Amino acid sequence: MVKGVILLVEDNPDDVFLTKRAFKKSNILNEMIVARDGVEALDYLFGTGAYADRDMSIMPTLILLDLRLPKLDGIDVLRRIRADERTKLIPVVILTTSKEQKDLIESYSLGANSYIRKPVDFDQFVQAVHQLGLYWVLLNEPPPTIRRD
Repeated sequence: MVKGVILLVEDNPDDVFLTKRAFKKSNILNEMIVARDGVEALDYLFGTGAYADRDMSIMPTLILLDLRLPKLDGIDVLRRIRADERTKLIPVVILTTSKEQKDLIESYSLGANSYIRKPVDFDQFVQAVHQLGLYWVLLNEPPPTIRRD
C-alpha cells in the first residue's frame, strides 16, 4: 500500500462516513484527514489555526474537495491551493453533487485535476471512490515535493 495522507474537505457528516467507508471497502487504507469547511482545510494545508503545530513537511498526497462548504467555498479553497507554491502541485479532485456547468468550468480553469459528481446510490459511490482511489492513490505518481510518510 502506498503511504500518504488524503485530505477530505467535506461538511456533510453522511458523505464523510460514506467516503471513509468506500475507501475502506476498496482497501485504500491511507490516513484521511477531514476538514469540515474551507477555512479548516486551508488551516490544515498552511499550518495555521488548530493545525499550527502540524509537521508541514508532510503534505497530502490527494485532496478531495467538495464545492459547497461553509465559511469558504470549494472554489475559493482551490484558488488558494493553486496560488501557493507549497500546495499548487497537490492533486485536487472535486467530489461534489453540483451539476452546475459553471462549477465544472471554473474548477478546471483553476487547476482541478478531476471533477467527479457524487452518485446518490451507495454502491455506485463505492465504485466511483474505488476507481478514484486506485488511480489517484495507487497509480498516479505525485510530484516529488510531496512526502508520503
